[in-house]
Amino acid sequence: MNSDLLGEKVFIVTGGTQGLGKGIALHLADCGAKGIVICGRNVENGEASAREIFDIGCACEFVQADLTIEADCCRVVQVCDQKFGSVQGLVNAAGFTGRGTIEDTTVALWDLLFAINVRAPFILTREVVRMMKREKNGGSIVNIISDTSHGGAPYIMAYSASKGALATLTKNNAHALRVDKIRVNGINMAWTYTPHEDLVQKQMGMGDNWLEKAEAQQPFGRILRPFDIAYLAAYLLSDQSEMMTGALIDLNQNVIGAWD
Repeated sequence: MNSDLLGEKVFIVTGGTQGLGKGIALHLADCGAKGIVICGRNVENGEASAREIFDIGCACEFVQADLTIEADCCRVVQVCDQKFGSVQGLVNAAGFTGRGTIEDTTVALWDLLFAINVRAPFILTREVVRMMKREKNGGSIVNIISDTSHGGAPYIMAYSASKGALATLTKNNAHALRVDKIRVNGINMAWTYTPHEDLVQKQMGMGDNWLEKAEAQQPFGRILRPFDIAYLAAYLLSDQSEMMTGALIDLNQNVIGAWD
């Protein structure tokens, strides 16, 4: 923990009520964040997560929100403005992983994936940028993407496409916002253990010991944990990365594009 890394900054972390987003939010609090706004649909999870963050010593506001709804996305940023008066960083960590091939993916699933994984980050970034430009102090936006943005497996076709779109959005926004000293970077995260991933693997019939079997096959002996992504996100949000924008970082023990 570096309690001075984030220098009393205020952040919005979507999906911060559980799993990866919660892990990121807790780490930002550990790193000295002044305030954090988290959002999610489940009130019980949200309020419990907010208490955990507050207990670290960081002010936290939970906003119940459905990120498929434009007004809810806007309200997350509005609450941050009302509560803290400024924002220095946004982490678009909320995401949805729906499965389907080119032949069995429905239009409804495609639309839902793009609504959560691409449209919501677009709306949230737009609203946060307006705040940052008003304050004229720059800022940092981190998009949690996926290594599937490079192509992905056939059974997650639409998910992979949505993450590819988010990668392009990241670079486009980074280029557009340089003059305002607003940085935009993305993390192409690899396979990560979360409670939701545990549920998905068991639903797929992989067994209660799926994690043990999966990790035995990894070069570094394990798959990622939320803290792996949180460490990198905190760096990208901090002034230590002030010369870095438009980067898409493969957080992966396997080298993308390499062949055995």
